[in-house]
Amino acid sequence: MNVRRPSAKSDINITPLIDIVLVLLIVFIVMVPGLSKALEVAVPRVVPVTKDEPPQPPVVVTLDGEGRLFLQREEVTLASLRERLVPVVMLQPLGLRKVFLKVDGELAHERAVQVLDQIRVASDQARRETRARPGFQDEDGGPVKVALTRLKAT
Repeated sequence: MNVRRPSAKSDINITPLIDIVLVLLIVFIVMVPGLSKALEVAVPRVVPVTKDEPPQPPVVVTLDGEGRLFLQREEVTLASLRERLVPVVMLQPLGLRKVFLKVDGELAHERAVQVLDQIRVASDQARRETRARPGFQDEDGGPVKVALTRLKAT
């Protein structure tokens, strides 16, 4: 008599393998769109500085307690500030344009805002004129940065 013994199955059960692969596939489908998002980065430009050039004096606009307006030490009117400020700003290095505004603390804020507005308009005009010059390849020199300080009491 031939008795047959049950033999062990040698087949691989692939059901758990398919479950794991499907779970990984779903995870990757959900994660990939989030990985592709990137933020734009503004890389700073290096501005070469030569040691042969003397440092430029800062551009100072002063608004004293009597409401008089000065560019450096010369008295100007509010209407003429913009046209006087544009060539001075254009002499400053590209990307490093600054104006220091000194305002008397007792003066009305409205007058200081008017001066700031004229500086902004002069900045925009200087950028347009710089961009229009030949050889600047659409470089506008950047906006004028304004540092606002209070005049010290004398």
